[in-house]
Amino acid sequence: MYDFVVVGAGPAGSRFARRAAEAGHDVLALEQGTVGEPLACSGHVSTDLWEYAGPDARDELLQNEVRGARFHVGGPDSDAHRFYKREAVSNVIDRVGLDRHLADLASDAGADLREEHTVTAVDEYHDRVEVTARGPDGTETFTARMVAGCDGPRSRVRDELHLPKPDELLHGVLGFDAAADDGAFVDVHLTAPRFFAWRIPRGDAGVEYGLAAPPGDDVGARFDALVEGYGASTHRRCSGAIPIGPPDRVTSTRGFLVGDAAAQTKPFTGGGILYGMTCADHAVEEIDPTEPSTLQDYERAWRDDLSREIRLGHWLRRAYSLPEPVQRAGLGALSGEIGVHMDRPTSLFSREHLRALLS
Repeated sequence: MYDFVVVGAGPAGSRFARRAAEAGHDVLALEQGTVGEPLACSGHVSTDLWEYAGPDARDELLQNEVRGARFHVGGPDSDAHRFYKREAVSNVIDRVGLDRHLADLASDAGADLREEHTVTAVDEYHDRVEVTARGPDGTETFTARMVAGCDGPRSRVRDELHLPKPDELLHGVLGFDAAADDGAFVDVHLTAPRFFAWRIPRGDAGVEYGLAAPPGDDVGARFDALVEGYGASTHRRCSGAIPIGPPDRVTSTRGFLVGDAAAQTKPFTGGGILYGMTCADHAVEEIDPTEPSTLQDYERAWRDDLSREIRLGHWLRRAYSLPEPVQRAGLGALSGEIGVHMDRPTSLFSREHLRALLS
């Protein structure tokens, strides 16, 4: 019997598997396909990422450093309002490489990582869980004290455990242009319904274009218009769901959700890499696989840490839907040097940000 079966080896799943194995637990991690593929997530992250990675990760994965963002109310030809820091505020990384790097760290820590294993059922009992998966050698059932659902926004584990769904799923589209661009600013366009579109320079790796909006809002056509507006052509495209709004409960009798499966994401950007790994750490620190009651300690810990950030993130997102004149006035008044942290909306009220505004 394993202590934990981890379903999904993205950043949240691999982080949990690594930390749990380091804590002395027997961990089995199952990935539906090949780790990191298919790509369905942006590679724009905060500089805090490196605290969760190995010592050589930055040299291997970094593609570009970003100092700020240009916000547009219209398309590429519209006026830009610059928000910036004097040092790097975020990094652009090899997103597929990150997943593989974190999965390797989990394996090195002692987790049993198996790719090409599709979970088909999760059965929960008072003293164990049984996870059935279809793999290269046929169908197998694995027994564990607990199951960790780290399997993304359309989580099979969540459904099998009858846990509530996220408040909302956005439809995100990414495309990549091979033309090198080492610019220090990302471009954000408040043109997509209830969300935004973006352009991210990736150094020698090219340029990432993206857009997210509620399903059915002509996401594909809006994305094409964005790319055409920049006079670019994308040689590769992918899409995926972005969960927004965590449900009231992410734990069951012997199961729990981490990362996108729990909608532990930033409502104002959709990013979830750092939030997911933060929650993975809380899960390892709080959950004892022999004591199901500790699942409630995990619920409290991650919400105490992130609920205020998520709540304020929802308020920031509402600004995307304000009338254009109000958006222009607000961006014009607030643009300039900033002191905020891209993962922590509460930093809007920090001394660093207030000093930057007053300067």
